[in-house]
Amino acid sequence: MRKSGILLPISSLPSAYGIGCFSQEAYEWVDFLKEAGQSCWQILPLGPIGYGDSPYQSFSSFAGNPYYISLEKLISYGWLTEEECESVDWGADERYVDYGLLYENRSVLLRKAFQKSGIEDDPQFRKFQEEEKDWLGDFALFMALKDENEGKPWTLWEEDVKYRKEEVLKDKANELAQEICYYEFLQFEFYRQWLELKNYANSQGVEIIGDIPIYVSMDSADAWAGKELFQFDEHARPKAVAGCPPDGFSAVGQLWGNPLYDWDYHRASGFTWWMRRLRFCFRMYDVVRIDHFRGFDEYYAIPNGAVDAREGKWQKGPGIALFEKVRQVFGEREIIAEDLGYVTDSVRKLVADSGYPGMKVLEFAFDSRDSGSANDYLPYNYQRNSVVYTGTHDNETISGWFCEGLKAKERQMVREYLCDFKSKDEKMYLPLVCTAMASVSKLCVIPLQDWLGYDNRARINVPSTTGENWRWRVKKKELTEELAETIYAAVKRYGREVQG
Repeated sequence: MRKSGILLPISSLPSAYGIGCFSQEAYEWVDFLKEAGQSCWQILPLGPIGYGDSPYQSFSSFAGNPYYISLEKLISYGWLTEEECESVDWGADERYVDYGLLYENRSVLLRKAFQKSGIEDDPQFRKFQEEEKDWLGDFALFMALKDENEGKPWTLWEEDVKYRKEEVLKDKANELAQEICYYEFLQFEFYRQWLELKNYANSQGVEIIGDIPIYVSMDSADAWAGKELFQFDEHARPKAVAGCPPDGFSAVGQLWGNPLYDWDYHRASGFTWWMRRLRFCFRMYDVVRIDHFRGFDEYYAIPNGAVDAREGKWQKGPGIALFEKVRQVFGEREIIAEDLGYVTDSVRKLVADSGYPGMKVLEFAFDSRDSGSANDYLPYNYQRNSVVYTGTHDNETISGWFCEGLKAKERQMVREYLCDFKSKDEKMYLPLVCTAMASVSKLCVIPLQDWLGYDNRARINVPSTTGENWRWRVKKKELTEELAETIYAAVKRYGREVQG
């Protein structure tokens, strides 16, 4: 069955209060997807964001981002008033998220809602606390302690708390009980609203493709509460950290700084933590995209304290054993392997052995440094068991890529491949989108910006930079009936219409 979907982060949805969220506009977006004949909506990770506002650097692998809680729903519960929400400065430009204002202002409203909610007497809340106790308590305590420590990472907390001395943690839990309840309340409301939206999408024939980072953030409840999972020394310092080596895009590589897994421990435990994580994801999403899949074959280990990634070395990951365990525990599940970057024969074998579809990115097909017919990203080299994208959240928009990112020689390569020598540069986005849609890949996912033909001002992320990423939002008036008809026409043209 051939399908198509659209990539759009929750944060990029239109809404009234500064950032896309689970408001009525999210339900209208699902209606737009249905009208456009789309089978899938791909989002980015849903976790609470830390430094740099990146959803790939979250305070927890299990918790949700409270920014996505719909304030309109809190108004409908009587926990907030419209006047309280309207009085807040959400930023002057509805096109871009202002994370600084969100950080300062949204928590004030959420705390007001918590105080009015009487949530501790809600049997559904108590049920949530019990069902999610294997991560919720640690996360809520972590966040309460983080507030007490003025936002400092857990590695700088007092020793007894840093090393989780049992008696001290009990005292802290009693002392911070109200703060802990506040953070549990946020998670309860987040998951209640998210699952309502997901269920609505499913009822309209739209599957949710979730996205999970392979690594956790160093400053996370996962690392603080589960030190045994990672390559830490006796002082809870990482022996090595994650990143990727120097390549044609960066002479010094990328130093991500995430702690690396102790794969010997995970093997010995039967990959228990990974099974917990994936069980949670399969409840949250219909399809799970695992970021940096090649790290399960080999991961790049950079000595802790290195100034850049040049000192790193490749180390062996768990390989197929992890995914054999996934199949044993969960049966056949829909997983997408993000196999981009430096791909070796052993990575290709792991993806093939897993049976999961890998990713094809059209923007990678016309690099003049790799212009041979063997380029894996040229559409005639695709396999059916793959997912094709024009670009991902880390890439330029397809229009920005063609008009701004390519050399003249490469633009000519594109035109020759498409046999299109007449379209203006700024109109080439549609032939490129249609090339992806026409490919043999069983699933085609197009970022919304590429259907709109927007330039790089609509880009989501520029890797290895901070300050201007994860901010772009679509305006409600741009989700027109004409756009839905254009997308639906392509769905029918290229046999990606799902009858249901």
